Amino acid sequence: MVMTRTLILGGTAWLGREIAEQLVARGEDVTCLARGESGEVTSGATFVRSDRRLPGAYDAVTVSRWDEIIELSYAADLVTGALEALAGNTRHWTLVSSVSVYASNSESGADEDAALVEPTDLDDYAHAKVAAERATTEAVGDRLLIARPGLIAGPGDTSDRFGYWASRLALASHEPVLVPDVRGRSVQVIDNRDLAGWLINAGRRGLTGTYNTVGSERDFSTVLLAAAEVAGHTGEFISADDNWLIERNVSYWAGPRSLPLWLPRNDSAFAQRSRTRFLAAGGTERNLKQTLEDVLADERTRGLNRERRSGLNRDEETLLLAEICGKATQDPSCSAGGSFT
Repeated sequence: MVMTRTLILGGTAWLGREIAEQLVARGEDVTCLARGESGEVTSGATFVRSDRRLPGAYDAVTVSRWDEIIELSYAADLVTGALEALAGNTRHWTLVSSVSVYASNSESGADEDAALVEPTDLDDYAHAKVAAERATTEAVGDRLLIARPGLIAGPGDTSDRFGYWASRLALASHEPVLVPDVRGRSVQVIDNRDLAGWLINAGRRGLTGTYNTVGSERDFSTVLLAAAEVAGHTGEFISADDNWLIERNVSYWAGPRSLPLWLPRNDSAFAQRSRTRFLAAGGTERNLKQTLEDVLADERTRGLNRERRSGLNRDEETLLLAEICGKATQDPSCSAGGSFT
């Protein structure tokens, strides 16, 4: 197999580091250009320390011809700066975007041709991703692959979204756990390692076009039950409806005082994107249980009761459960209008 030369714009944080590790394991020539503040570059990769906002940021890598460049950023100045310096220096360019670019999350099964948001506010994540896609398309043309992942999970995830549930269920053990009303709600998750592997293979093949690199659509309840099994949780799920949670300042999706992966009803199709094109291009995913087991092992290493970027802490959850069930009885059959079936 011919060795390829890959430049990762980043490569020290979660997905970028996984890509670098897999490339190095294959014996490829890998260079990571980054400030180096998000983590260490994997052993075996060349590290070019550079602040991409400073003049001459790309001087050390413009003298080379690359087989593949992988862009992980969405900041407008970083994306356009890299394109100005490097668009003509590579055989193939991969931009990691997001399914957040779509204008609507109301149509189940919508594919890559669905309408995008108009990028009028580059401080907004979705708008910035659309702007990055357009700028890269203009500069790179028919050498471009755009990958649009949704929820990414796996060991080392610092967003704390997917890992919240396995961690919380393991911490709760036989005690009740608060969940949202999961009826009609889905989860689409792709393991970070599977996504990295697909990006690498797609780059080697020179694959171009746009792909929703998302996992299988699963009922939210299926994911929670699988997480409970892996965590050994024997307690009850106590369900609360949307209004009850919102009135108590519990947030959707991610962040402090949230129930992760829970989405508003009018955004439910965010986790119901078509992956037909991705599968046709060789997309694969490992077993959900395997991802959950690896995530939980990582969560235990980092501490089940640590301060998290997403989710309720156990004290917050306990207070909410007490309000639902009554402090005296903690009746496991209680609920606040939601359902787990």
